[in-house]
Amino acid sequence: MVLIFGKEHCPYTDAARRDLESRGVTFEYVDVKKSRAEMERMLQYSGGQRRVPVIVEGARVTIGFGGT
Repeated sequence: MVLIFGKEHCPYTDAARRDLESRGVTFEYVDVKKSRAEMERMLQYSGGQRRVPVIVEGARVTIGFGGT
């Protein structure tokens, strides 16, 4: 399962979600603007970076999507 931390209306978060959907990848989306606890969780994965999306695939963490 892939985990995507992002924000609504962020074009890069939206693009990452569309990409995974088009490839049939199961993922969980977490809107970090809706929960302080989820923001803190994202910051643990991202090493303190606040840029979204943060995509967690197993042990691999990717910050940004499509050139961000």
